[in-house]
Amino acid sequence: MPFLGVDPWRRQYFETVAVPRALGIPIDESSAWRLYPELRWVHNKLTIAASQNLPHGPHGVMPRRYPVFSKPIFNMRGMGTGGRAIRSERDYLRSLQPGHMWMRLLAGPHVSTDVALARGRPAWWRHSTGVPRGGGTFDYWAVHAARRPALERYIARWIAANLVGFSGIVNFETIGGRIIECHLRMADQWPDLNGAGWLEAAVELYRTGHWRWRDADRRTGYSVVLFGPHGRRWTIDPAAVDRLRAQPGVSSIQITFDARKPPEAHAMPPGGFRLAIVNCRSLALGRRVRAALKRAFVARPA
Repeated sequence: MPFLGVDPWRRQYFETVAVPRALGIPIDESSAWRLYPELRWVHNKLTIAASQNLPHGPHGVMPRRYPVFSKPIFNMRGMGTGGRAIRSERDYLRSLQPGHMWMRLLAGPHVSTDVALARGRPAWWRHSTGVPRGGGTFDYWAVHAARRPALERYIARWIAANLVGFSGIVNFETIGGRIIECHLRMADQWPDLNGAGWLEAAVELYRTGHWRWRDADRRTGYSVVLFGPHGRRWTIDPAAVDRLRAQPGVSSIQITFDARKPPEAHAMPPGGFRLAIVNCRSLALGRRVRAALKRAFVARPA
């Protein structure tokens, strides 16, 4: 499967899509690092902040004012690992870590945006917003049908200056209209909510540099997340998942960890261990299915 770096629980989206053998399409950070050596600078969060003139610095350089947001300079595993707000000089001095940075603490909507770039030009946009539940976790994500013209103009200017000639799906994370992360891959949590045929259009984009997706059935969808406490080993009967997955209106269910690995081997936010994701068109349905999944999980001490 030439989709590279696909987590086991997300193979369901990619395994039936035909890709030319010689073509590699990155789904995770490490695959993008290998495929695009000339663009490895985008993984450096200091560089992303500098490209927008946002106050920033590595740990050891004192911020001029607080609060700031601290995070790893490179985070190849995602999930907001190691990120936190720092609100005072005292807190900062007690939090210094090698390999971490600070930047201005931004306010406003946190948006995940997928852009189809056809030879450096945006040809398609999709915006998603998460409802936080604390500790770096989210209750659910709304994958919006609506456009965000002002945000698209800002990102398009950044693309024109930094991703000249690139073809592929690029994901941006923004807060308050400013870029905090750029990923040279798609958001892989909800490709099914983009509609039937979207992944095939993405393959053609990587193969030819042309985007031909018509987006005729563009509707808002929801990606509803189930978290459990850290420090436990979780199991669930696959038959119970299959029964819930078969419910009308459920697009997909992901069990988002590998039960063969110890819990600490997974990249998870401090606020919880992610157990499952329900993708659907109805938020109410997603919440009902999440509640049923919660009842079906069994936990024992790690």
